[in-house]
Amino acid sequence: MTSSFTDLLSAALTARSELVARLHAEQTDAYRMFHGSVEGVAGLTVDRYGNLLLVQSFHEPLTAEQLTELETFYHRSFPGFDIIYNDRSQPNSRIANKLSNEQMDAAFEPREAQELGVTYRIQARHAGQDPWLFLDLRAGRRRVMQEAAGKTVLNLFAYTCGVGIAAAKAGAKQVVNVDFAESSLLVGKENSRLNHLGHTLRYVESDAFAALRQYSGLGQPRVVRGKRLPPFPKLEKQQFDLVVLDPPRYSKSIFGVVDLVNDYSALFKPALLATAEGGTLICTNNVASVDRQDWFDQLQRSAKKAGREIRDMEWITPEADFPTLDGNPPLKIALLRV
Repeated sequence: MTSSFTDLLSAALTARSELVARLHAEQTDAYRMFHGSVEGVAGLTVDRYGNLLLVQSFHEPLTAEQLTELETFYHRSFPGFDIIYNDRSQPNSRIANKLSNEQMDAAFEPREAQELGVTYRIQARHAGQDPWLFLDLRAGRRRVMQEAAGKTVLNLFAYTCGVGIAAAKAGAKQVVNVDFAESSLLVGKENSRLNHLGHTLRYVESDAFAALRQYSGLGQPRVVRGKRLPPFPKLEKQQFDLVVLDPPRYSKSIFGVVDLVNDYSALFKPALLATAEGGTLICTNNVASVDRQDWFDQLQRSAKKAGREIRDMEWITPEADFPTLDGNPPLKIALLRV
């Protein structure tokens, strides 16, 4: 007799059977298998990346009994896969749980996963906290691949450059990936190598504000209010055919504040000005409490102030492995024709 916990895991897997078949046909072996906030265990997620199952808890740790039950279920369903559990319920989402020596080897093993025929480097644990590929953005990467052929692409807050790699794989003419973290860009370069890409991709280690202000033509001074700013790369003004703006919820640096709740326009204006007339800007907002229509209204007002028009817009919805109760996913993706 199965327990209610196993029943929930099984029901989620069954609900994805048609989606998983389609994804496998598209050369995708990376997807969410359990989305606990909707499927019965708030704060628990189970993601597949190739032959890795990454289990993460964000609200409270799994009990030893729950973890054993989960491992038993997935070992039966996916024999031979490694299952790594990261308890991220501590402050700042730091991973709290220890692993056995054998599990540690598996957790730090470099792996590969595929999405839409693109290969990505994956590790269950590394120096950071987040997975190297956010699966809810698959719908966004899918659309980027449909849009990118022959175009110049600016990928902002690139992290491990998943969007940029997808764009280059789809035939983009030039892709510029901007991120402040050298370690993330190094993973992006490894992703490029795995996909036999190279000449179309550029990696800019920079605060996004400093890069955007230069690309947009607004300019980034080196001294502000008498204080010299940290070094940043000098970039020429450039407008791109396709700009992807995928910022974190909140971050603060000497160059500016990223605040998706209170001041999205601080990023949106220079990103819009760095988008060519007739180009496309894809924006994300991952704050669940932000109303989708309110956010879009904010983007329209910001565009008007910047003297640019949003000619058309389209919502891109995360795919079916990220179900919602009300049809309003926390991750909002807006494609804007400008």
